[in-house]
Amino acid sequence: MIKQGLVQNMSEGPATESCEVEKTSRKRGLEKTKDFPSKKKSWGILTSQGSWADRSPLHEAAGRGRLLTLRNLISQGYNVDVRTIDHVTPLHEACLGDHVACARALIDAGANVNATTIDGVTPLFNACLVGSATCTEILLENGANPQTAICQPSPIHEASSKGKSACVEALITWGADVDYDIPHLGTPLFIACTSKQLHCTRKLLDKGANVQKGRFLETPLHAAAAQDCTDVVKALLEYGADVNARNLELKRPVESAPPSSLAEGFLLLYEAMPRQLSQLCRLSIRDCLGQSRLHLIPQLQLPTRLMNFLQYR
Repeated sequence: MIKQGLVQNMSEGPATESCEVEKTSRKRGLEKTKDFPSKKKSWGILTSQGSWADRSPLHEAAGRGRLLTLRNLISQGYNVDVRTIDHVTPLHEACLGDHVACARALIDAGANVNATTIDGVTPLFNACLVGSATCTEILLENGANPQTAICQPSPIHEASSKGKSACVEALITWGADVDYDIPHLGTPLFIACTSKQLHCTRKLLDKGANVQKGRFLETPLHAAAAQDCTDVVKALLEYGADVNARNLELKRPVESAPPSSLAEGFLLLYEAMPRQLSQLCRLSIRDCLGQSRLHLIPQLQLPTRLMNFLQYR
């Protein structure tokens, strides 16, 4: 049941799409050989049918969180970067299981924090997939790349889609682009809105995400309206989302909302009311500061109440 659950989670995650044509051909070629096992099913993009057959004792210990066994194996000289046929390492397994102590032990023993499977999955992606903020921090502290290439699974997109706001914050703190735009996925903010993840939406906006940047001409507000998620719609409007932006179909966000939905009603009411002067001033000040200097707001010589207002607190 655990493996089936992981298959479902990883196959449904919008951030797991990647360049797979060449890799699929490689797997099919292996399947035609006599020695290729056929009993085990895949773990989404992590493993193919052969990876369970060549899992080492280190993989088993890391995947099950057995720290003492793991340390004993390492002390006996086992290679901490031993890989399955799909290049899954013990560190991938430890992070996928949120086994922090095992992940730390492997890293201390020299495990490659940027190891990738044949599908481009890193231990950091696995940590974000399950929402392990501690594993995420440990990996980043030890040199994990916070951002992957466009054709590889993106940790910040995965964390945003799953509502793992602590992982999102860690990734941004360590240098991930808050507006990282993958053509077929859009930005992390767009993904969070599509997935109706309010906390991640607010976290991304607080970190300076462009409220208008989504996927092509589809804005995050279009996505939230289409999902009839009023709370996310409100958050986007607070941060200055344009209610008159048009997508490829020339529709405004209100026209993307389901007919007679709460989101449609809220947007219609919002359009009929003038904006508050205080809100316009807040947006103007934040815009003047720019994304890269929003973290300097607490250093301004301003009353605490005003600083909190500028930071939406």
